[in-house]
Amino acid sequence: MRRDRTAATVAAVDAFRRIVRELRVAARQTELATGLSAAQLFVLSVVAAEPGCSVNDIATATMTDRSSAAAVVDRLAGEGYVTRVPSVADRRRASITITARGKRAAGDSAPPPTALLLGGLGKLPSMQLRQLTSGLVALTRQMGIADQRAGMLFDDHSSAAPRRRKAPHT
Repeated sequence: MRRDRTAATVAAVDAFRRIVRELRVAARQTELATGLSAAQLFVLSVVAAEPGCSVNDIATATMTDRSSAAAVVDRLAGEGYVTRVPSVADRRRASITITARGKRAAGDSAPPPTALLLGGLGKLPSMQLRQLTSGLVALTRQMGIADQRAGMLFDDHSSAAPRRRKAPHT
């Protein structure tokens, strides 16, 4: 029994290493090709696919919170990759649109790491995806990080201070 558990742990750690390494390599390639972070490129790809979208739309599409999406949009707008203008339909809402500079950057890069992850998850059968989700959520609980904010992958410009880890639940 212990041998099976050890073998499963080794396989899980190896799988995490492969996933993290591949996502890290993709993030670095993104940065080298475009000068953008992986999170910025991911948001840029959403804006390119949904011209005129709102920050809330971007948050939904990137599966993150509004503040994370807004921070990345702010950086992209500040560098001229996207524009933000009041929506014609609702003046309280801003429409985000990709610029020519943003289109060039998006065209110069391989898919962002999050797109690679989503592609792999999308290929899993539904039951396997549910099992993986359950296992990963349980792992975050055991590591004491389940209540931490989950920002975008490789968004190194997060304005939120890191939270202290809680003791694992037993």
